[in-house]
Amino acid sequence: MNEGLSREQVELRATVREVAEREIAPVAGELDREARFPYEVIATLGELGLMGMTVPEELGGAGLDTLSYTVAIEELARVDSSVAITVAAHTGLGTMPIVLYGDEGQRRRWVPDLAAGRRLGAIGLTEPEAGSDAGACRTRAAARPGGGWRLDGEKMFITSSGTDITACCTVTAREDDGRVSCFIVPADAPGYRPGPPLRKIGWRASDTRPVHLDGVELDPEARLGPAGAGMRQVLGALDGGRIAIAAIGVGLAQGAFELALDHARNRRQFGRSIVGFQAIQFGLAEMATEIAAGRSLLYAAARAKDAGGSVTKLAAMAKLTAGRLAQTVAERSLHIHGGYGWMEETPIARLYRDAKILEIGEGTSEVQKMVIARAIGAHE
Repeated sequence: MNEGLSREQVELRATVREVAEREIAPVAGELDREARFPYEVIATLGELGLMGMTVPEELGGAGLDTLSYTVAIEELARVDSSVAITVAAHTGLGTMPIVLYGDEGQRRRWVPDLAAGRRLGAIGLTEPEAGSDAGACRTRAAARPGGGWRLDGEKMFITSSGTDITACCTVTAREDDGRVSCFIVPADAPGYRPGPPLRKIGWRASDTRPVHLDGVELDPEARLGPAGAGMRQVLGALDGGRIAIAAIGVGLAQGAFELALDHARNRRQFGRSIVGFQAIQFGLAEMATEIAAGRSLLYAAARAKDAGGSVTKLAAMAKLTAGRLAQTVAERSLHIHGGYGWMEETPIARLYRDAKILEIGEGTSEVQKMVIARAIGAHE
């Protein structure tokens, strides 16, 4: 599991695992059943510096590299994907675009509180008519006569867009000339209206809502970077987001595998532990092997991002692989649990439900294949 990691990264893994076991595991089932946002957990993670891991130290973050961040997300997802996606969406999509593309005033206004986890950031890209087709953005940013913009539109499936501690949501909108730009919308801006929390199959303890933008008036300094840079900014953020989703997939698979192994060691049938049956052994061996392969691809993508090169292909490959991995391992683990796995009281039932979204969020598996095909030259 720690192959190729530095001593500091191995220690980070151990620290996050201990925190996850102590602070998250005891409440994960209850939070899931009640679809309750984990405010106390997020506050604890913020105090430990885990809500701004990749944010530069001068802006209040931990200044960690992508690989270290990936290891941490993996460990959170091993216990609870709702917490993991909350941290990943906040850090990679809600905070880092402001860090990377914002001016000094925007960074100083928003990033310190976001990096400390006192407030949460969100990103509004998906719309009812623009999911995988991100370029079909219909939200409008009309220029105001006195300067600034008026935003009108609707965003869909936006993570952490309506919590009590949400600070802002960076949204894509089409300006008068047709170009797409990003705008930082304060959560307390008049006309910013998050809808009710969506009822989901999995990730129940994360906050997911539609967001309505009804005549939201923004000052000139609300635009993130130059006009028309929105799609470039979003696509750059999605590369990092796909690595984070892949980390959740590998972490979920690891957690499901460990649950299966523990159950197989303790469950007795025909006078012996079921781990002694070859069918169970072979299933566990395949799971362990596939997790190791998925983790290697994930870490390759993270290292490529840290090296500063293009990671579009590797990020898509890692996300595609980890989504399938999580689904497959969770299903096998539930099968090893037998009837116990079908009970909602067991952690594997929650992991099984959480796995499917990893083949959908941050671009479906089909979108990842399109990205990969382009990258390898398989296109007209």
